[in-house]
Parts: sequence; C-alpha cells; structure tokens
Amino acid sequence: MRIWARKTYHHRHKNRHHKPLAASPPAILAGGFFLLIIIGTLLLKLPGATNEPLSWLQSLFTATSAVTVTGLSVVDTGSEFTRLGDIIIMVLVQLGGLGFMTFSVVTALALGTRLGLRHKIIAQEALNQTSIADVHKAAKIVVLFSLVIETIGFLILTLAWQQQKGWETASFEALFYTISAFNNAGFGLEPSNLSNYVSNVPINLTICLLFIIGGLGFAILADLWARRNWKDLRPYTKTILIATAVINLLAFIAVLALEANNPATLGQLEPGTKIIAAWFHALSPRTAGFNTVDIGAMKDATSVFMMLLMFIGGGSMSTASGIKIGTFVVLIFATYSFLRQRDEVNINKRRLSNQQVMKALAVAVMSMAVIFVGIFALSISEDANFLDLAFEVVSAAGTVGLSRGLTQNLSPIGQCTIMMVMFAGRVGPLTLIWLLATPKKGHLRYPKSNFQIG
Repeated sequence: MRIWARKTYHHRHKNRHHKPLAASPPAILAGGFFLLIIIGTLLLKLPGATNEPLSWLQSLFTATSAVTVTGLSVVDTGSEFTRLGDIIIMVLVQLGGLGFMTFSVVTALALGTRLGLRHKIIAQEALNQTSIADVHKAAKIVVLFSLVIETIGFLILTLAWQQQKGWETASFEALFYTISAFNNAGFGLEPSNLSNYVSNVPINLTICLLFIIGGLGFAILADLWARRNWKDLRPYTKTILIATAVINLLAFIAVLALEANNPATLGQLEPGTKIIAAWFHALSPRTAGFNTVDIGAMKDATSVFMMLLMFIGGGSMSTASGIKIGTFVVLIFATYSFLRQRDEVNINKRRLSNQQVMKALAVAVMSMAVIFVGIFALSISEDANFLDLAFEVVSAAGTVGLSRGLTQNLSPIGQCTIMMVMFAGRVGPLTLIWLLATPKKGHLRYPKSNFQIG
C-alpha cells in the first residue's frame, strides 16, 4: 500500500511539472509573432538604431512590417536607420520569415528537449506537414535550405557590388538584400528600392531566384532535393510547380503588354531591359515586394492585376503569404468540377476530400474578409485615391510590401489599420488552418435542406 501511494504521489508530482501549456495553439502562434514585434519596437527605439528619433508608432510599424515580412515602411529604411537599425530589421525579417514555430522546434531540438504530442501538433500545422513524425525533419530542412540558399545569394550579390561599393559596404548590403529577398520581405536600403539596378542582369536574376525559392515552400524544395526526377515527384509538388510556371508566364505577358508603352515605367527602357523589368514585376507581386520601376506610375489595369497576384501569394510552408498557390489551385479545380457537374475534385490524378476543398474556401473567404475590412477602414481614415487604398491593403494582407506611394502618407489610424492587416495576413492563415485541422464533430444530425445559390 505504501509503495503504491509513493508511486501515485511521484506520478502526480511528475505530471505537475510537465503539465501542458494552457494556451491554445493559435494563441501560441500569434503570441510568438506579437512578442517579436514588441521586442523589435523596443530595439528600434534605441538611440543608436536611427539617425533621427522615431516615434513609437513609426518603430512599431517598422517592427510589424519586418516580423510579418511585408516590407511596407513609413520611413526611408536606408536613410533613417543606422547600421545597427538595419541589422535589427534583418534579424526581425529572418525570424519572421522562417516562422516562430520553426525556431521553437529547432531550439527544442538543440537543447535536447523532447516535444510533447501537443507541441508536435502545433509545429505540424505551422510547418504544414501532414505527418507528426515529419516535424523534426521539416524543421531541420527549413534551417539547412535557408542557410545554404542565403549563403549563395550573399556571395553572388557581394561580388556584383564590390567594385561599385567596396567590400565592406557590398557585403553588408548583399546580406541585407539576401535576407530580405529570400524571406520575401521587400525591404531595401535605397529610396527607389532596386530601381537603380533595373538593367543589371546578375542582381535582378539573383534577387528573383531568392524570392522564388523562398516563396515555393520548403516542402517543395525538400521533395525536389530528395527525388530529383520529375516522374518521382509527389503530385502536390508537380501541381505547385506547374501552377507557379503558368501564373508567372501569364503575369509576365500581362505586365509587358500593359506597361510596354507607358513612358513612366517600361516605355522608357531599352528592349532588353524592358523584358527584364517586366519579368521582375511579374514575379515580385506574389509577396516579394521589390520593384525596379515606379509602382505608383503603373496603369490602373496593371495595379489591379498585381492585386490578384498579391492575393494568390506563394507556396505553403514558405516565407511568402497570401492565400497560397495550393489554395488557389484547389478553388479553380473545385469550380471547374462543379461547372462540369462532377461529384469529385481531381487534381493531377488525385482525388481531393471535401474537407480540403472547404479548407481552401475558408482560407480564401477569411482573407477577403480581412481585405474588405481593411479597405473599409482606410476609406474612412484616409483621403486618398480608392485604388491606392485597395492596393495598400491587399499588399499588407498578402505581406507583399509594394505600394503606390500611400504608406508614408498614412495617418496614425491608417498606420494602425495596416499593421493589423499585416499581422492578420501573416498569422491569420496559421490560426485558421489550426481551427480547420481540429474539427469538432457534433452529436446531432439535422435533416438536409436545399438553399438557393446564385
């Protein structure tokens, strides 16, 4: 009896120390980003971080934009921040880009801590893995690919800038742009972003490759690395790669056709440079946020088309945001199946479950709701062109960072609105995916009824 009592007490005492966190997974995910933003705000308020003191709101906006890897800025990054300030922004972008849960898992692995089932499930959703057993592997792949790809990008950009800027400046700016591009942040160190390099092929190509790779998704990269043969790739990988290629090609054709004769953008460039710039701006709106020509001078039709690209975003488990390419593809095929009066949604010879279709629909609807609320709020607080307002909100929701020139003219209320949209655009999908991944089945089943639709 005494032995049993001792074991019972020991078991209870042990469980008391290993009690799981009471906070819900969405709260943990959102709290991690929020904590990073607060820390970043305090660091950016340090006297040595800026050339001129920033207000608390400006610091908060910059930190939020960096952590959510958006790139929108109410002040000029290159002139307002010192080298220390730029380093702080780089670190915030890197942490925000790879994701709070990725770093949590890696830290736990480094310390030799065994993750509990609850925390593994949280990490599973943050890393977009279908198997809990893949979480540790996924976390390692995230860090490995990031370090390798960023190192290559850093070396190329350093060599491209060293003659013009010198080794010290070239290496620092190369590191800044590499981290910003790979994490799809869009922060630049010059007022005109990358406009001074519109005809520079190595820089354009390197920046493009960095944000394309970062925006594909680590699951895609891991599959490509493991199989290295198109026939052996997973159906999901093939679908995303094909969809990415099609969207990029259509976007290139659209931007080139719409802006080719615009004297304020592509019309002033040489034929070869015009093609490079059109290609760059066909890829950048899908959450990269860099520009080599004036976005505000583009035609309204081009801006509207870019809003669609910003809404779609990049791949799952990537540094990009938006509703994600996979979500967009599922919605397109679901619509096609309905129009053809088919009972199932098939993609690449694979059948999708109704839950996957509903999940894609929910993500798209919630994203549109965030955008609508943001546009509505800015329409009240800001005296600006409607297209500029809509473009700003879609850019913030997709954490893109492109702007038609409105960001630095936002009122305090407008800045707060955009900050909330950026936060929702980055954290919201993770929260929604968790809620959709843990369905609660009811005990009651109601009779079917037909509702008029359309």
